[in-house]
Parts: sequence; C-alpha cells; structure tokens
Amino acid sequence: MDAVFFDFDGVLTTDKYGSDTTNRYLGEATGLGFDRIDQALERYNDDLLLGRLGHPDVWSALCCELGLEMDYNLLDAAFRSTPMNEGVLALARRLQGRFRLGIITDNKSDRMDCLRAMHELDALFDPIVVSAAVGANKSGGEIFQHALALCGLRPERSLFIDNSRRNLEVAAGLGMATLFHDDVRNDVLALCQALERILGISLA
Repeated sequence: MDAVFFDFDGVLTTDKYGSDTTNRYLGEATGLGFDRIDQALERYNDDLLLGRLGHPDVWSALCCELGLEMDYNLLDAAFRSTPMNEGVLALARRLQGRFRLGIITDNKSDRMDCLRAMHELDALFDPIVVSAAVGANKSGGEIFQHALALCGLRPERSLFIDNSRRNLEVAAGLGMATLFHDDVRNDVLALCQALERILGISLA
C-alpha cells in the first residue's frame, strides 16, 4: 500500500456534512435558524459541489429569498467554524512519511480553499481532490481515478477512508482498498487499529 486517501467531512471533521456546518453557522448568525438556511441553499447544493456555480453566483438570490441582506463575510466565518477531527488528524500525522496522504471530498471550492489555508492541510495531504474543482463527485469513479492519476498509482496500491458506505463501494469497484469510519461513534482507536491491520504497521 502506497497511499491513504481520507474523506473530509465526517472523517477529518466531526460534522457529517460540510453544508450542515455552514448552514448551522449562518442560521445562528442571522437568527433565521438552520432549517430556513438549509432549505434555501439546498437547491444550489449540487451545482456548488460540482463547480457549476460558486457562492458569489447565488448569494444575491439567496439573500432575496431569505428577505435578508447577509454580509458575504459571514460565509467565510461559517467555513472557519468547521469542527476539525483532531484525533483523526493526529492519526494522519503518524502515517505521514510512511504513506502518501490525500483527501478526496465532495465539497465547494471556496470552503476547501479557506480550510486548506486555515489548517495548513497541504502540508499533510497531497493531493487534495475537491469535487467542485474536478467537476465530478464520489457517486462515480472519475474523481477517484483523478486522485490516483495525480499520484501515479494503481487502485490496489491505495486505501480510501470514508463515512459513506456508498462512496466506499464506488472506490472498491475500481480496486481500491476501503475502510468505513462511523462519524457518529468517531472511534479513533478503532480506526487506528483497522489501519494497523490493513497497512501491516504499528502506530503505537
């Protein structure tokens, strides 16, 4: 095994979905509540995740629908409120130098740009493959093939960790080894033990 790829939200963060983090913050900051923000943004979500639209493209329409002129800077603050999964990040640091580490995520470009800079993710993960930049998500094989091509690896030389069994099935169909991380339990010790078993190493 030469590379370990991590999903982002639900694995490297403690929120299952990045949109939950963003919409919760915006709901609290505006007083409109999570459900109102979530419902208004949902119609744009697929286009944002696939890079067909960016948040600047939808912000005016979103504000109009909500009946509130929101400061665009609230969005950056919402991104920065993302709760990182420090236990899994620490585990990744213990793998650094032994394996190539990467991220494969269905995510918005501006959110990932913000969090990459804020948490210096590029110092630990290379490549960081974002659906909005690639124009493909984990429901199909293209985003995984793109990540593997960037590393010059065959699928069977890589491991992918995700909190979605559906995404893991797609990766496994390409020949990648896979590992499920339960974001509800967030059992970092169990994840560590599974990695030791699959990779044939000690992380003690």
